[in-house]
Amino acid sequence: MLAPQDVQACANLVFEADQERFRATMAAPVPARDVLFPIHAFCLEIAKAPWLTKESMIAEMRLQFWRDVLQEKIDGKDPRAHEVARPLAHVLDGEAALSLDATITARQWDIYKDPHEDLSALKRYLNNSYALPLLQAARLLGASGNGFNALKNIGYAGGLLRYLAAVPKLQEAGRIPLLDGRPQAVSDLAQDALDDIKGTGAALSELTKLQRAPMIDAMTHLPLLKLAIRDPQSVVEGRFSMTPLRQSVRLALVSQAPSWAFV
Repeated sequence: MLAPQDVQACANLVFEADQERFRATMAAPVPARDVLFPIHAFCLEIAKAPWLTKESMIAEMRLQFWRDVLQEKIDGKDPRAHEVARPLAHVLDGEAALSLDATITARQWDIYKDPHEDLSALKRYLNNSYALPLLQAARLLGASGNGFNALKNIGYAGGLLRYLAAVPKLQEAGRIPLLDGRPQAVSDLAQDALDDIKGTGAALSELTKLQRAPMIDAMTHLPLLKLAIRDPQSVVEGRFSMTPLRQSVRLALVSQAPSWAFV
């Protein structure tokens, strides 16, 4: 049984590491938070693993720990006595545990300094590192059908926006985040993501607020797609963000709207 203190421990980790993700999750219905905080905490644990050491083998071992946690869930073993692994095992089912292995694989890219192989590899990284865990959360909360498929596009867009915001820091760390750093190429990435979410409002409205809740963070930041299209130079210059006031207003709109027909 998932204990309240276990969820709170995960919430504390998210609060300390990612204020935007924490606020978006707190804007969700309580049953969604119980699923989201353990999944967010898992994502943060594997996201930081490559950056805690300069030794690639040690980073790989940290990721392997989480592969083992997921495999133990698949095998039906008792969860580990770990502040994230234990609640994670309680909220996941076998399908989610199997799927999240791809999220760990995506984070292996962060260990090394090689660029993504091609555009497909970049999109796979964005989908698997950001969108996939949220989609599994939405499925666990009952999302299905056309609405679930629409969430995939929202999730990819959210992953792209977070990635673009991180470009300057990734470059400072010696990574090559963009296959093509030309402003037009950045603009094209954002335009493609925007095109994919146009017209999805009707499908999203088939879902309940609970089922849409995992994508509140992504939905909050969608206006940044237009900034990337209009001013792609803002990405490399570190100006790619929303003002706190605008973000708060957008979060309130997204979390309280009866549907997302305004996508």
